[in-house]
Amino acid sequence: MVKTAADAWKNTILKYRQQCQSILKVSENIRYSGVINNYGRTLTGIINPTLKPLLKSEEVKHEFFIVSTLFSLRKNNETSLGKLDYIILKHSKVNIIVFQKNNVTFYVSINSKEKNLDKIVSLIKKII
Repeated sequence: MVKTAADAWKNTILKYRQQCQSILKVSENIRYSGVINNYGRTLTGIINPTLKPLLKSEEVKHEFFIVSTLFSLRKNNETSLGKLDYIILKHSKVNIIVFQKNNVTFYVSINSKEKNLDKIVSLIKKII
């Protein structure tokens, strides 16, 4: 049976969803795990069902657009500075960790009370 482009896309999204589920299992302090494309559009994402979202729908769209724009602009300096590993954005309520891999961005929101970010980053890198 020949795989169509639509089948390949569905399999890719399913793989990203499974990775997001695995990321959520890394720590009970992970609020959200998602994958966005270069334009800031959500490909898949999972909110921890035990937690209430902090952002409204429109705020999420803006946040993802900002992150995707940041990665796009940083890509121009990749040859001079080297490949970007990840970014941590520290807020008073949450920490955001973003990774870029294969032209998509993994966006992970973690409660700020989590103190072991290095370990979480390491575990997430193994998943993606």
